[in-house]
Amino acid sequence: MQISVRHVFLLGSLFALGLTAGCGKKTTASGPAVSAARQPVEVINIARRDLVESLSLVGSLAANESAQLRAEISGQVRSVQFQEGDRVTKDQVLVKIDDAELRAQLAQAEASFHLAELNLKRSENLTEARSMSQAEADRVRSEHASAQAALSLLRVRVAKTEIKAPFDGVVGARTISPGDYITAATVITTLDDLSRLKIDFQVPERFTSKVKAGTTFTVRAQTPVGEGRATGEVYFISSVIDRSTRSSQVKGYVRENPAGFQPGMFAGIELVLDIRRGVLTVPEGAILTTSAGPQLIIVREQGAEKVAEFVPVVLGLREKGLVEVTPVAPAVLNELNSVVASGVGALVLYPGIKLEPRPLRAEFRLGE
Repeated sequence: MQISVRHVFLLGSLFALGLTAGCGKKTTASGPAVSAARQPVEVINIARRDLVESLSLVGSLAANESAQLRAEISGQVRSVQFQEGDRVTKDQVLVKIDDAELRAQLAQAEASFHLAELNLKRSENLTEARSMSQAEADRVRSEHASAQAALSLLRVRVAKTEIKAPFDGVVGARTISPGDYITAATVITTLDDLSRLKIDFQVPERFTSKVKAGTTFTVRAQTPVGEGRATGEVYFISSVIDRSTRSSQVKGYVRENPAGFQPGMFAGIELVLDIRRGVLTVPEGAILTTSAGPQLIIVREQGAEKVAEFVPVVLGLREKGLVEVTPVAPAVLNELNSVVASGVGALVLYPGIKLEPRPLRAEFRLGE
């Protein structure tokens, strides 16, 4: 086994200590010397746990749908048919614009279309009797089509004098009153669908590969009644990285709608990136970092004694003071193994040293 400079230093120290201790040994009546003292250590068993890799972010709550209502045509407001804060349903009429002039034009268009229909019927009869030229018949059909298009256009314009709700929701404050003249640039009110909430946040570029549609998260926000919590899942990940923030826009649906959650609120997000189930874990304090890589100090039985064995490991996820460990050599570690969990790196330890294991103090136990 390759021994690092650190271990050489420790061995030298122990050799000096051994010489000092040897000079002070006492012999018993039977003759043999008393055995060297064992090194007291605090140990804990390796455990299998589910570890979660998560990322703490911030975001903003938003309504499921939100729209600013405007008129498509200009005109004078005849009536406002909603109260601020009302819940409205899809296609409910909210505002009526004066349509007297358009209805007069519509009546004129209907008369023109009726005349064009009569002329078309006459031309068809005359064409069958070969009493009308083909050119004249084509002109009559064109006039009929034009009159029909003009009628359809005016019907659409009349329909647009009624401003309707595009979806179910809650209307906000209104900016108009009956008698006001409005144009396409006039914002009449806002409409928000609060049947469920969305949340918008940014994920740093190095984590975007771990985020996908369906990734779960937890939302926390301060409300007038205290901290509110809810869960949700991602439904959108931007395909580009923002050059100014080096992050990607992510959106998710909030599954519940706790009391006090409102669009526009600031919220904390705990995004779950990965879940490792049933992995071997040890406290972070049990990891010994050496030039050869991270190692664990395992307590092995050697006859009647308990001795230290150094086992190289590969580190994985970390969560709340726990670390996922995978032995470099297969089938070396299991849940029955005890590891030195306190004082690693400060105690004088080397492979084969005799140990006096003691349970890890309760205040240092994690995940129990």
